[in-house]
Amino acid sequence: MLELWLLVIAAALGTYLWRGLGVLLSGRIKVNSELFNWVACVAYAMVAGLISRIVIVPGGMLAQTALAERLVACALAVAAYYLSRRNLLVGVGAGVAAIMAMVALH
Repeated sequence: MLELWLLVIAAALGTYLWRGLGVLLSGRIKVNSELFNWVACVAYAMVAGLISRIVIVPGGMLAQTALAERLVACALAVAAYYLSRRNLLVGVGAGVAAIMAMVALH
């Protein structure tokens, strides 16, 4: 039990350390700089890679679904996102609802 608390505390300290540094440095960052553009591209690439991995090679309960079901749910989520004027909550909700409906009907 002590190990779990230490892990939670270490994770919180790590998170708040980076957040604090972000707050301190945010006034000095030039949004139009090449470094900022590079960091943004790397962040988008990491998110795209993680989403691709979750869809193509999932773990846990999602691994029990068919690839076609995951791809359809992903396509519906993207469509809902754009149809709702880029509302992330609507997109994610549509994807979750789609995969749940397909699993229930399967």
